[in-house]
Amino acid sequence: MDWIYLFTSLNGRISRQTFWIGFAFLAAAELANSSLAYVIESERLRAIPDLALTYLEFALATKRANDRNLPPWVVALFFGINTALDLFILFTGSFDPESPIAEIITLPFAILGVILLIELGFRRGTEGPNRYGPDPLANSAQR
Repeated sequence: MDWIYLFTSLNGRISRQTFWIGFAFLAAAELANSSLAYVIESERLRAIPDLALTYLEFALATKRANDRNLPPWVVALFFGINTALDLFILFTGSFDPESPIAEIITLPFAILGVILLIELGFRRGTEGPNRYGPDPLANSAQR
């Protein structure tokens, strides 16, 4: 597996299996970061590495969206909101989950995240080539 391509390129397509391997790697990095931030009790500390991992997550999700033949703006919307929230926390120091504005932002964000996870992680990609490249499963029996 080409890890540099997986986490840096926005071009091409990847299968569900490759997506879940990359997702597990990034989830482990996020979990380690969250554990450290919990011990230190700093939301700002959590936001900095989250921002650093955002591009890697975006590249992984974009390639999977390419396989599903989804428009890239759907993935960009999710990661744009995530980046905006992280920058808000970085500059203000916290995000009050009890405020009404937090509910207006976080509920649609969470729903979009679940929809993307189902769409990218569980649904089969476009069979055969599409506008983003050849089928990543064309020469395998993993269907």
